[in-house]
Amino acid sequence: MDAPSFILSSDIIRDDLPLFAPGEGAEARFLGVVRGEEDGRAISGIEYSAYHPMAEKILTDLLATGQAQRGPHRVFVQHRLGFVAAAVPSILIRVRTRHSAEAFDLCHWYLRAIKTSVPIWKKPVFV
Repeated sequence: MDAPSFILSSDIIRDDLPLFAPGEGAEARFLGVVRGEEDGRAISGIEYSAYHPMAEKILTDLLATGQAQRGPHRVFVQHRLGFVAAAVPSILIRVRTRHSAEAFDLCHWYLRAIKTSVPIWKKPVFV
């Protein structure tokens, strides 16, 4: 998590905890897990797909915008692609800042921005 970075892949989300950098005093993490139901119906998981070139460009721009407009911080985003089973994480956002309020605010800001602007689609796989 040394620079703004992201991963879009089928790789399992590992929630390793890298060392804090000097001056960092807070970390906020969002770990989104596939629920076992969609629209009131049981699912075995979700099939995620993305338009890679556009998704990578938008994520790169989003992370740069966060750095430019929201003050100094470190951020890491991983979103799974392919089939993700129910009860398994599909997205991780980790933000490190000097203070806790900034970390929480940024984590929420990144989540909203990713959900509304990055071309990642989900298709529930019903039981």
